Amino acid sequence: MKKSLQIEGMHCAGCANSVEDALAEVSGVKKVSVNLATEKALVEFENGSIDESALKKAVQSAGYDIKEDDDVASIEDSDNEKLERAYNKMKWAWGLTIPIMLWMLPEMIWDTTVGGEALYHAIMVALSAGVIFYPGLETLKGAWKSTLNAAPNMDVLIAMGSLSALATGLVALLHAFGMAPPFHSFAGIAGMIMAFHLTGRYVETKAKGRASEAIKKLMTLEAKEARIIRNGKEMTVSVRDLNVDDVMIVRPGEKIPTDGNVIDGESRVDESIATGESMPVKKVKGDEVIGGTINQNGTMKVQATKVGEQTFLSQVIRMVEEAQGSKVPIQEFADRITAIFVPVILVLAAVTWAAWMIFPDFFHQIAVWGAGFIPWINPAMGDVALAFYAAIAVLVIACPCALGLATPTALMVGTGLGAENGILIRQGKAVEILREIDTVILDKTGTITEGKPSVTDVVAYIDEDKLLKYAASAENRSEHPIGEAIVTYAKSEGYELLGSTAFEAVTGKGIRTKVKGEKVLIGNQSFMEEANISIPTDYSEQVVALENEAKTTVLVAIEGEFAGILSVADPIKNDSQQAISTFKDMGLEPIIITGDNKRTAKAVAQKVGIEKVIAGVLPDQKSDEVKKLQQQGRKVAMIGDGINDAPALTQADIGIAIGTGTDVAIESGDIVLVQGDLSSVIQAMKLSQATFRKIKQNLFWAFFYNVVMIPLALLGMMHPLLAEAAMAFSSINVVFNSRRLQKVDLSA
Repeated sequence: MKKSLQIEGMHCAGCANSVEDALAEVSGVKKVSVNLATEKALVEFENGSIDESALKKAVQSAGYDIKEDDDVASIEDSDNEKLERAYNKMKWAWGLTIPIMLWMLPEMIWDTTVGGEALYHAIMVALSAGVIFYPGLETLKGAWKSTLNAAPNMDVLIAMGSLSALATGLVALLHAFGMAPPFHSFAGIAGMIMAFHLTGRYVETKAKGRASEAIKKLMTLEAKEARIIRNGKEMTVSVRDLNVDDVMIVRPGEKIPTDGNVIDGESRVDESIATGESMPVKKVKGDEVIGGTINQNGTMKVQATKVGEQTFLSQVIRMVEEAQGSKVPIQEFADRITAIFVPVILVLAAVTWAAWMIFPDFFHQIAVWGAGFIPWINPAMGDVALAFYAAIAVLVIACPCALGLATPTALMVGTGLGAENGILIRQGKAVEILREIDTVILDKTGTITEGKPSVTDVVAYIDEDKLLKYAASAENRSEHPIGEAIVTYAKSEGYELLGSTAFEAVTGKGIRTKVKGEKVLIGNQSFMEEANISIPTDYSEQVVALENEAKTTVLVAIEGEFAGILSVADPIKNDSQQAISTFKDMGLEPIIITGDNKRTAKAVAQKVGIEKVIAGVLPDQKSDEVKKLQQQGRKVAMIGDGINDAPALTQADIGIAIGTGTDVAIESGDIVLVQGDLSSVIQAMKLSQATFRKIKQNLFWAFFYNVVMIPLALLGMMHPLLAEAAMAFSSINVVFNSRRLQKVDLSA
């Protein structure tokens, strides 16, 4: 069981780690993943229920809170409120900081202190204190809470940097009144540090909101109301009040309120929200429709089959949220660093100050050298002031935010883009592992072929009417596609079906039943041999000939005697050959796996350009075949219909469940493709590669920024203001770089 929690108050990767640790300690919690970008925690429980109040208490004990309501309107209001709050803080910060900058200009340009030294320092301290303790108060509170919980976060670095700078102003002000030794004031810089920090927070909040637009878009697709018929009367009800079996009237231009079956009328439906396919799909009586899709040009009556959280759209939203909350293996390294980042920086800032104080001559020479080409270095400040200058820069330039946002923002945009194109990534790890795949195993029926077989040949040994009537009557209770094809064909030829008794399906072989009291066997050749059914030689040869034409054959026996052959062909999908050719171009080896006989499987393989075939395997044996390939050192992707192939999908390094609309087995694979064609697999691979490329870019720049900037700050080469601006830019850069994923071309 899993539950998604909306966390309030997180600002950096350290915050996310604190929440994760707190939730992990709750009894019954199996696994926790906290996403800084979406501000959500995905909690996986052990078997049984869990006390949700315990989860809330754990989060609150870490200094954060849980937002209860997570419907789309609430989320949008919350996001708008966060953005407005961040904007107001930034506005107030600069409203107080700009006068600081104007007051400092005469001293910087003409070395003139306006109003005298005491007034100058008093103004600097007052305005900077206003910035720090009014718009910056939440940052100070966050720093205090995280310190009390022994899990210092980024707020601690900003608070210490700005308060330390403000303290130097107080010392300088006291000196002006003869109450303290002379000291260079950084009070003006204190206010600017907080102003830059709040500006970065605002831009980051805005960028994160845009990056999460995909999930919000999905949540707004649901219809609000439904027109239904109850007790013979037409009425309008809220979608939340719909029940299974309610009959809905859907007119042209309206959204289909929930998943259902068409029971009257026909139309074309825009299913692009579910499949990414722009062409409308024709719907007639008996067809399934998906809630949230748009009826275009005809009135239909639709009987509801799923409501609430069971609908296709609700499951897609849940899957995307869970994927965004999951972690990519490469993130583990970044997590280990961010967990110790702030404490290390605090120690490093203290070491910086101590080093400047212990080796003043050495560092002074560096300052003199740097002053020759860096305008903001002033060796005349004195050793103590220079030590503070360097330590403050170290505090404010080091930021774990970029590291914490690197993976989740890319994953958030990638999974959202995938959902819009019918590619549902269930596990974040799939993004990284898919690029390592070298072998692609494809189920034949429904993956390479249409999965809608039809009867092509009837080879009767007895009377053909009896053969077809008995075969169709026997298969009428079967759910196998071949059985359905035989029944459909017989009905189309005008045969009336008879009742059957003692029906038994033998997995992977056939069925046995009784029709009008006579025993009927239908299945493959080995099934007949086990039942000691003798097949004439010329008919055995016809079986071979038909199977060499990529047709599946079933043999029929009535009362222990051979009765004839029915052959069924499953058309190959239009894009299968091209997709398999693309697999090869990508360096992947495609392999067919099927329960069908080897001759039929090879005939299909030859048509689509596959050399290796694994045939005649039962559903539970497919996972063994996957395991054999893995034991050879191969990285295997299994592509199947997500139902019969579930064990193999689970065993594979990556399981890709392929299907259409509501037929998608949503829990089967690491990736679920809504469209039923192999070109979607190519799109999924392109999306995976593009997303992982962004993750690597983000992590590289986050690490590179810290590796380069921290040593410069330590040596006194980085102005604290530039340090804070660079820190904010690094986080913003990660978010905007991730958003560029939305421009990726996924065309197969």
